[in-house]
Amino acid sequence: MIHSPCVAKCGLNDEDICMGCYRNIDEIVEWGNADDAFKTKVLELIPARKIALGKGENCLKLTRDKWIETEARLQGDTEEV
Repeated sequence: MIHSPCVAKCGLNDEDICMGCYRNIDEIVEWGNADDAFKTKVLELIPARKIALGKGENCLKLTRDKWIETEARLQGDTEEV
């Protein structure tokens, strides 16, 4: 089992990347249902994002509405496959 990198400081920048855990909104929403390969890939991307983004600003809080909107979009993506 691979644990989430969430640090409970959710806030999205302009590119919808959380400045707490450095995952993008799609990765955050998919995490709970993702397999270990997906999670490992995401965890491998985080160090480079931290370097690139530094201590950026949280422009947007991750709201429930944003979560639902992303979840619906991602479910639509999987239905088309």
